[in-house]
Amino acid sequence: MHPYRTHHCAELRASDVGGKVRLSGWVHRKRDHGNLLFVDLRDHHGITQIVTDVDSEAFALIEGARAESVLTITGEVVARSPETLNPNLPTGEIEVRAREVTVQSAAAELPMPVAGEQEYPEDIRLKYRYLDLRRERLHRNIVLRSNVIASLRRRMIERGFTEFQTPILTASSPEGARDYLVPSRVHPGKFYALPQAPQMFKQLLMVAGFDRYFQIAPCFRDEDARADRSPGEFYQLDFEMSFVTQDDVFAAIEPVLHGVFEEFGAGRTVTPAPFPRIPYRESMLKYGNDKPDLRNPIEIVDVTDHFRGSGFGLFSRIVEGGGVVRAVPAPRAGERSRKFFDDMNDWARGEGHAGLGYINIKGGEAGGPIAKNHGEEGTAKLIAALGLGPDDGVFFAAGKEKDAAKLAGLARTRVGEELGLIEENAFRFCWIVDFPMYEYDEDAKKVDFSHNPFSMPQGELEALETKDPLDILAYQYDIVCNGVELSSGAIRNHRPDIMYKAFEIAGYSREDVDTNFAGMINAFKFGAPPHGGSAPGVDRIVMLLADEPNIREVIVFPMNQKAEDLMMGAPAEVTARQLRELHIRVVEPQKS
Repeated sequence: MHPYRTHHCAELRASDVGGKVRLSGWVHRKRDHGNLLFVDLRDHHGITQIVTDVDSEAFALIEGARAESVLTITGEVVARSPETLNPNLPTGEIEVRAREVTVQSAAAELPMPVAGEQEYPEDIRLKYRYLDLRRERLHRNIVLRSNVIASLRRRMIERGFTEFQTPILTASSPEGARDYLVPSRVHPGKFYALPQAPQMFKQLLMVAGFDRYFQIAPCFRDEDARADRSPGEFYQLDFEMSFVTQDDVFAAIEPVLHGVFEEFGAGRTVTPAPFPRIPYRESMLKYGNDKPDLRNPIEIVDVTDHFRGSGFGLFSRIVEGGGVVRAVPAPRAGERSRKFFDDMNDWARGEGHAGLGYINIKGGEAGGPIAKNHGEEGTAKLIAALGLGPDDGVFFAAGKEKDAAKLAGLARTRVGEELGLIEENAFRFCWIVDFPMYEYDEDAKKVDFSHNPFSMPQGELEALETKDPLDILAYQYDIVCNGVELSSGAIRNHRPDIMYKAFEIAGYSREDVDTNFAGMINAFKFGAPPHGGSAPGVDRIVMLLADEPNIREVIVFPMNQKAEDLMMGAPAEVTARQLRELHIRVVEPQKS
């Protein structure tokens, strides 16, 4: 017999009754019934109930073992009585009567329980992450992550992609987020950077003639944490393709994403390919952002012209000053009390906005501050234009276009949630396309890239030479699911002449490009194919599939919001000798 186990803890069935077995695992729960002691023994696979009585030699050892101690138990499989069957366990028809027990490792008193799903402070969970990972929900999430990655890899290979590994130590890039820098011991005063993404390397692979590349790529960015972004590092399904249009990229990745979400979605519906394609400007108008949750049926409507020269002075003045008014329909909201509308207004103020005007329709009669000030005729025209019913409502966001769009987008989400309009058990994908190539930076008082500087402008060199930069669109795109941006992508700018011109418009000289992007621009001078790709985030994909609100719940060993690893104590001070080897002196920030 194997020294540790003949079966795992989810394997035994009624057909094994009478057999002698050996199991090893952790003490999950104990239940003392006086002369009988029951133990749930847990391993990676599941749970088996162990039973022993007071006359057994095993009783004392099991009774003395704390929760999470590791035991090896030898015994015989017995059938449970009908009234004690547990249909919630695969092993629920049997139990193992313990004859011999070996304590492989005794557990100290736990800082947090493993059994159950109680909420515990984040600092405790992260400091003792190895205990946290034993809990059923988190353990299941990490197994799901592994299975999702295996499925992504298999599907990409089936579609003709070849997996490559790109460097981890590379050069710092002036574009994008803040780099993590690594000092060089053999080159004093010089630094490597951890890659924010394998962007340049994957493009160089296309220049090298490999045609279809992918990898499950680690990426490193020194940026703040949020619910859907882990500080420090993350993983993405990075891919690139040669001789492709934007449509070719979409056609390649849509079956992969649809297949994975269908495989692991537990019966939830998934948008069929081809996914909807929404121009950026349309998305900003209809949804108030560039990552719309299409499970929400509400669409924002521009009603600026309805208030131009109207009797409602506040909105009229905003419109005359170049602002806009956006309407957020609220189906059946008229059936709610006035408190619902007032609470929405208070919420908007709590978000830092001036407020959220509204019209409340009850039985076909329009009320509320906007209706009162806008006048009966103007209100009737507005309601007709919006197609509102006799018991609907509508909220209004007014101001500068950017501010009004943001408030309307937030209000759309909140109204959808408050009125129970969000479609359940569904993954709704879309592409956001036609991003502007440039934007005007109010702080720097200049035109700058709005999204990805290495994208091909629509219209190529002619557009750069003849059009207003703020009117130029790029072959850039985002893939969005349920309001979560999974990745950005683009058809790349593969021509040096177009790249020099594109950067010139943003204020970069030819020398700046040659210095900062030497590896890529030099390679392009030796023949580069048209190419494009994207990089859906693995962490976010798993977060959606696991239905988790925070990305830390699907990462094995995440950092906290301050980018600290509480379990390993990182970041940490290093010795003076290590600093000398790296030719570095630490300069403490001045205390204010």
